[in-house]
Amino acid sequence: MTGLGSYTALPLANPVMFRQPFSCCHLNKSAFYRNMEEDYGMEKAIAIPALGHYPREPISTGTTLIALQYDEGVVVGTDSRTSAGSFIASRATNKITPITKSIVVCRSGSAADTQAIADIVSYYVETYEMMEGEKVSVERTTQIFRSFLYNYRDQMSASVLVAGFDKKLGGQIYAIPLGGFVTRQHFTASGSGSTFVTGGQTVSQNVGGLATMRDGSSGGVIRLAVINKAGTERSVIRPDTKLFPTITEPPAFPSLPQHIHQKQEESVPKA
Repeated sequence: MTGLGSYTALPLANPVMFRQPFSCCHLNKSAFYRNMEEDYGMEKAIAIPALGHYPREPISTGTTLIALQYDEGVVVGTDSRTSAGSFIASRATNKITPITKSIVVCRSGSAADTQAIADIVSYYVETYEMMEGEKVSVERTTQIFRSFLYNYRDQMSASVLVAGFDKKLGGQIYAIPLGGFVTRQHFTASGSGSTFVTGGQTVSQNVGGLATMRDGSSGGVIRLAVINKAGTERSVIRPDTKLFPTITEPPAFPSLPQHIHQKQEESVPKA
């Protein structure tokens, strides 16, 4: 089946796709890049300013998530930096997403994936509470998250911490890394900055400040949420306030052991 002019229509089985003429106004960029890869071995990551092509990293909440369980509930803390590669997309992102009045999820990974999953689970939980006439438990909410993260583990880049309080088990923290594996923990740290805070099981404020100073993907303000039987209480700690933790910077030059200093002094000739 042929079309008019320089256009050629494809069969009706795929009526959406049309081949456009090669011009500066009608350039099929995806097909152009595909041909360049096949013919010349070029990669999509190559920037082509003449075509307006600048490759970008996906926006990610490379982050620091901390959760602590205490007698009456749980405390969670996060940073607020969202980055796309080395570019900081936002410095004040809220990574603590409420699911109910007593359940929150801390998001890490692809910003688009984690936001979509949080919205879908929130809809599922709201529907469940309307149909059953009772509040959903933290464990059941976690299983809904686990189902999505496991079923779409090859298409999504998402890791979450589900924290909340219910009358059955009290305060609970569930960690769901990539792949959908669930573990309940009393203390956990997740995200790119977790390697800097796993050794310090103090309050979330201090470990969040430590990760903000050391991890390049963490930064901004520190967001805290305390969840107990009364609900969720949120707070924000800004870097320009006295409550923001201060970290002692390491010395510019390493300090040598004492025996090396002694040898250096002995080697200097006396006048």
